[in-house]
Amino acid sequence: MINKRLLVKNLLAHNDENSFYDKKLKIDLSSKEGKAKFLKHICALSNSNPRNNSYIVIGIDDQTNRIEGVDFFDDSKLQNLVNAYLTNAPIIQYENILFPHLPTGKVVGLVTIRAQNELTTLRKNIWKYYGGSVFFRNGSISTPKTFDIEVRDINSKIVEQLEKKASNNIEHTLDSVVEFLARKNQGLETHYKVFKEQFVICWSGKLKIKSGKSYYSRVDIEMVNEQVRLFYSTLDEVQISFDEDSFSILEFVELGIGKQQKHHLLERQTLRFFPNGTYKLENKILFNPPYYDRKLLHHIYNTNLALLNKITNGILLNDQEMKALNELPETMLICQFNNVGEAIDKMNAHKGLLKSYPEVYKSYKEALRVLRKVKYHS
Repeated sequence: MINKRLLVKNLLAHNDENSFYDKKLKIDLSSKEGKAKFLKHICALSNSNPRNNSYIVIGIDDQTNRIEGVDFFDDSKLQNLVNAYLTNAPIIQYENILFPHLPTGKVVGLVTIRAQNELTTLRKNIWKYYGGSVFFRNGSISTPKTFDIEVRDINSKIVEQLEKKASNNIEHTLDSVVEFLARKNQGLETHYKVFKEQFVICWSGKLKIKSGKSYYSRVDIEMVNEQVRLFYSTLDEVQISFDEDSFSILEFVELGIGKQQKHHLLERQTLRFFPNGTYKLENKILFNPPYYDRKLLHHIYNTNLALLNKITNGILLNDQEMKALNELPETMLICQFNNVGEAIDKMNAHKGLLKSYPEVYKSYKEALRVLRKVKYHS
C-alpha cells in the first residue's frame, strides 16, 4: 500500500520533470484550452510509460519546486473526459493529498495514469489539436511525435523504486490518526474506522440532529493510511454510514431564496473494501435542481448584476446590499439551473473582486463545485 504523500515527495525529489511525471501549479478544466492541454499531457505520459504508472502533481511552483497547494477537487468524471477524447485511453485517478503545512482546504492534486499497453491518440479535435494526433514526452515537454516502440519502456524500474520507497508504515498511520482525533478539541466530532484490517478512515465535523437523523457540517474525511482526503466541505451537510465492507457519504446542498431554504440530495459516494487489499469508489449524483418563477429569478439576476457593477466601481454597499451579496453565489447558481442569464459566467468574470469578501468567495467556490458535479452528470 502506497503512502501518497511520500510518493509526491519522492517524485518532487526528481526536481526536473521527465518522461514519467509532470508538475503543474494548477490545471484549468473550465475551458477548451485547459482541457486540451490536460489531455495532451495524459496522452503523452501514457504513451511514454506503457508498463508503469506515470504521474501529474498539481499545486507545485514549477520554478522553485515549492508545494503551494490547490483547492480540494472531487470531480469523479475526469475518466469520462479522457475516454471521450482519447483512443486507447489510460486509466486515470485524481486524488487530494494532504500536507500538514498547507492552509485548511488546500491539498496537492495527484493524477495517476496507467496505460493500457496500446498507443494512445487524440480521438477528435479539441482547441488547436487535431484528432489522430499522438503525443509523447520529450524530457519535461509533451510534444507531437512519430511513435517509436523501442524507446517506450524506459522507466519501469525507476517508477517501481519510487513507489517502493513510498510504501506505507504503521508510524505514519498512527501519527495521522492521533492528529485527526485531536480535532475534538476544536469542538468537532471525530471518529475512525478500520476496514479489512488495512484501511483506516477518519472523519470529523459539526454534528447536528434533525428529525432523529445525524448530519455533519464542516466535514473532513480522510483515508489516513494513504494520506488521501476523500471529502472536504465547509458548507454542505452530509450523512455518514458504514458497515464492515463499505463507507458511504450522502451529501446534501442547501439551496433556496431568502428564508425558503431546503436541503437537496446532491451525491452519494461509497467506498467498498475487499479482502484482497483493494477498494473501489462509487459515485452517484442524486440532485434535482429547484425551479422557481422566472419573473422572480430575472429580478434577482438583474439585482445581482447591479451588485457586481457596484463592487467593480468601488461603491460601498449598505447592509441590505451586503446581505444580498452574501447570498449572490447561491442565487446565481439557482439562476444557472433555471437557465436565467449567464449567471456563472458573470460570477467568474468578477472572481478577483469576490476574493475581497472571504465568505462570499467561499460560497462562490462551493457553487462552482456543485455545478461541476451536476454538469458532468447531465
